[in-house]
Amino acid sequence: MTSVREPVDVVVAGGGIGGLSTAYALARSGRSVSVLERSPEFTEVGAGLQMAPNATRILKEWGLLDEVLQAGVVPRRLMFKDALDGSELTRLELDDAFVQRYGAPYVVIHRSDLLTILVRACERAGVELVPDTDVKDVVTDTDAAIVQSARGEYRGRIAVAADGLHSALRTRLSDDEPICSGYVAYRGTVPVADLGGEIGEEALHEVVVYLGPGCHLVQYPLRRGEIFNTVAVFKSPAYERGEQDWGGPDELDTVFAGACPQVRTGLGSLWRDRHWPMYDRLPIPSWIDGRLILTGDAAHPMLQYLAQGACQAIEDAHCLADELRREADLTDALKRYEAERTARTARVQTTARFWGDIWHVDGVARIMRNELFRERDQHSYKYMDWLYGEARPRGRPAT
Repeated sequence: MTSVREPVDVVVAGGGIGGLSTAYALARSGRSVSVLERSPEFTEVGAGLQMAPNATRILKEWGLLDEVLQAGVVPRRLMFKDALDGSELTRLELDDAFVQRYGAPYVVIHRSDLLTILVRACERAGVELVPDTDVKDVVTDTDAAIVQSARGEYRGRIAVAADGLHSALRTRLSDDEPICSGYVAYRGTVPVADLGGEIGEEALHEVVVYLGPGCHLVQYPLRRGEIFNTVAVFKSPAYERGEQDWGGPDELDTVFAGACPQVRTGLGSLWRDRHWPMYDRLPIPSWIDGRLILTGDAAHPMLQYLAQGACQAIEDAHCLADELRREADLTDALKRYEAERTARTARVQTTARFWGDIWHVDGVARIMRNELFRERDQHSYKYMDWLYGEARPRGRPAT
């Protein structure tokens, strides 16, 4: 038997990082919020997250940055190396000048730790967290959004679709499907104490990215430097051949066989019993269907090359709360949110694809890329300001 609950201001479908960020941002501005999550618990699968200052600046404003810093690591630099010969290509110092320029630090944190921080923040803010509740549909009218689930109906002034890459609610706005890149990711974490002399002391204070032909490997510390995170990504030859079974551990070893010793050693830290095919979608111009709006991966799933998936979801949450707070007319507020965020995230999505292409070149293109990277002024922020800086001046409307 279904039931109808007391209405709230906002019902969020999806309790991942994007959904909880949205819920917290709205609750701290005084709105009543319910979050419906299909899983029995509010948990995240995976390992590390890179949180650039465009996100940590918002977490600071929300009063959550200290908790994030306590749970994570502030690396000293972001380093790019060649995966074949191990040579350094370029680096970005994440020092005081970087923090001063962007107003917050670059932080790496375990996904589950960030989710736990957001869950606790939502609880403190009075958000209703409802696990084991799969959203079936949303019905909207001029006054409300009715979110339908097996547990009953949840009514709000608006509904937020934060149900991820495979969002069922996105179908209300687009008939597109996730696009498989043909790349697959393997992840793994190992206690630093178990690594012995496999990595140097500097590696415990860096984010290192090894760029290779059709593959790359990323490493950085997590949980206050107690564990070491490794991610290996490669383009599957079996996928290219059109085979149904692709991306297995045998391909992982084959693709990375020609890599430098540091990279091949890193492969030993990976979980071999699971892997993650990499998908995104093309940008869409509309995120609003009546009182239903999209956010996070439901709105703009992106490849991971800019490490911006979670960061852009946090930006979404901040923007939505800001527009709803200072715009008296709800329809106008949602339209302003849509206009600002569709433009911003479309650029991030398309740039992430392009950046991935640059990472994975071979032959003459690899030689040219490496030379360009080595010639880069390491003190220049030319290519980061658009992404890490303010998306728009605070307190002023988007234009």
